[in-house]
Amino acid sequence: MQLKRFLRHRLWDEEDARRVLPTEALARLQQRVADSEARHSGEIRVCVEASLPLSYLWRDAPARERAVTMFGKLRVWDTEHNNGVLIYLLLADHRIEIVADRAAARCVAPDHWQLLVDAMGDAFRAGRFEQGLNDAIDAVDTLLVQHFPRDAGAAPRLNELPDEPLLG
Repeated sequence: MQLKRFLRHRLWDEEDARRVLPTEALARLQQRVADSEARHSGEIRVCVEASLPLSYLWRDAPARERAVTMFGKLRVWDTEHNNGVLIYLLLADHRIEIVADRAAARCVAPDHWQLLVDAMGDAFRAGRFEQGLNDAIDAVDTLLVQHFPRDAGAAPRLNELPDEPLLG
């Protein structure tokens, strides 16, 4: 384990996450997800964590491992059409991860997801966390509308996952 990384994670806490994404920003992000999901059959979940749990730090686990774990814990994998997408932000490491379920992963190449992550990085490095997450939601929305459009005559869709970002 790297001491520098360990200390950085111990310094970040949920209060820091609330400072960079206050209640009003979280409400706007929630509305953006809800508006997006009205246009396609996919589910988008946003998870922002200030730091990794100690067990991840001891193993020097990458942010990607935690994102995949949260993908499972938040049941993003358990949607009817297997087209859920998790947008994960780890503040202490300044890492962004996108984890897509099976159907979405079949439609979008891994390098394209990485291009989205790279594009968001500039906003996060500049401290524009809400803008970076807005950009991420919009980019994922575009892909989900392209590959999983909502039928115009279909009954209102069941919202399978909460729209509000998880902050921890």
